[in-house]
Amino acid sequence: MSFAARDGREWIPKYLTSIDDKKCIGCGRCFKVCGRDVMTLKGISEEGELVDLDDDADNEIEKKIMVLNDEGACIGCGACARVCPANCQIHASAGAEVA
Repeated sequence: MSFAARDGREWIPKYLTSIDDKKCIGCGRCFKVCGRDVMTLKGISEEGELVDLDDDADNEIEKKIMVLNDEGACIGCGACARVCPANCQIHASAGAEVA
């Protein structure tokens, strides 16, 4: 699927399909540039489980990472990928096979 930019040039959106939790540093830059709530910040517990962040769980959190919150809301603009210092996101065109 392709679209056109304002001046008629072809534009192919690349949608966020996953975030590598081993690379993500939880900085939140991607979250800040995305106005569509595609991602949210979660914690990884000492047992390696994904947990919601709240005041009580901070002692049990080993690491904070970004995770997909509403994948379908992504418009494929790529702003999140441009600000990510860890290069932890995977994007794909509509209909593309994701590995």
